[in-house]
Amino acid sequence: MASPPHTTLETNAPPGSGSAMERLQCILEREDFPRLITVLQEQGFEVIGPTVRDGAIVYERLETAKDLPEGWTDAQEAGQYRLNKRQDHALFGYAVGPHSWKQFLFPANSRLLSLHRDGNGFTVETPAEPAPRYAFIGVRSCELRAIAIQDKVFLGSGAVDRTYAERREPLFIVALQCGVAGGTCFCVSMQAGPRAETGFDLALTEVLEETRHYFVVQTGSDRGAQILAALPHRAAFPEEIQAARRITDHTARTMGREMPKADIPALLKANYDHARWDAVAERCLTCANCTLACPTCFCSTVEDVTDLTGNHAERWRKWDSCFTLSFSSVAGGITRASAKSRYRQWLTHKLATWHDQFGSSGCVGCGRCITWCPVGIDITEEVRALTQTAPPTPPAPG
Repeated sequence: MASPPHTTLETNAPPGSGSAMERLQCILEREDFPRLITVLQEQGFEVIGPTVRDGAIVYERLETAKDLPEGWTDAQEAGQYRLNKRQDHALFGYAVGPHSWKQFLFPANSRLLSLHRDGNGFTVETPAEPAPRYAFIGVRSCELRAIAIQDKVFLGSGAVDRTYAERREPLFIVALQCGVAGGTCFCVSMQAGPRAETGFDLALTEVLEETRHYFVVQTGSDRGAQILAALPHRAAFPEEIQAARRITDHTARTMGREMPKADIPALLKANYDHARWDAVAERCLTCANCTLACPTCFCSTVEDVTDLTGNHAERWRKWDSCFTLSFSSVAGGITRASAKSRYRQWLTHKLATWHDQFGSSGCVGCGRCITWCPVGIDITEEVRALTQTAPPTPPAPG
């Protein structure tokens, strides 16, 4: 896909590509940070980042750096989320909010085609509008892993999803080295954070000292280096690089949760009839909040709609969830009619059979499914309960 003519950046260089510039670490002072957003906008990107709306930190279009959640943090526990004021002016002093980046690459609603009556037949049209050119600012390591997982789902599984591909190809990613561990975070035990190593064009570590506020910036691609070159910056001193490293080290030590150390795929596959599924089903509302908040869940359905005249019809793809009754509906009926079977399907797919499909876990440890579950069901606690009560898993044959 060709880049729009107004851009001067290479958009086909994959983030994390092998380049000497990838190891560059520089300093961007706080007062110069707004220039980053301006430069990206000048290059034709629609800048998406965190902002405060409706009592939460969500990802939306940014016009200026003033839209960022300066001085705000979040407190999260199972089934609980609230914003609190910080004692400083951190721009990224929070964990993760209810929304993930997948809403921009894999939209909740996307039109697949339109049909218009033309004489005795129909003319079929597919959407022709150009895909947006996004620049994401503030992508955590766990979220980078989630994007990589969806890349595998939509681009690397034998068929390419056109909508996803067109949005993903020009994407510019400004990662954020995580300085805050939420109460439901467990990315360390999923090997998904808190420090981003690959998958970005630029990576920021926000450093706040008594008399100074600055960012340590690492380049991850040639086009990231091009953007950095347009910003006021200087090479980082060793003590500044060490300060940035201490921040992510502290975040790793203060995770709110931990996934049990076990052969989880084997555990789940060997315990389809465990009594714990009945216990969790008594609490689960099958509301699908966990799947909608999850940055990797990708279930969808297709709906056809028509106008009252019958002269125009459209086909839409919409997010769906394995927690809905209709999701498992087949000619013979609904195959997963109980809350027990639907929760078991979700957890087993996420942590076990996802490995069979895509070669990795479907969980990145962001904790959203715990925070945004209305009854506070904790994925780490459910796995821990199985490890403590399930019979020993037999060894694999041979």
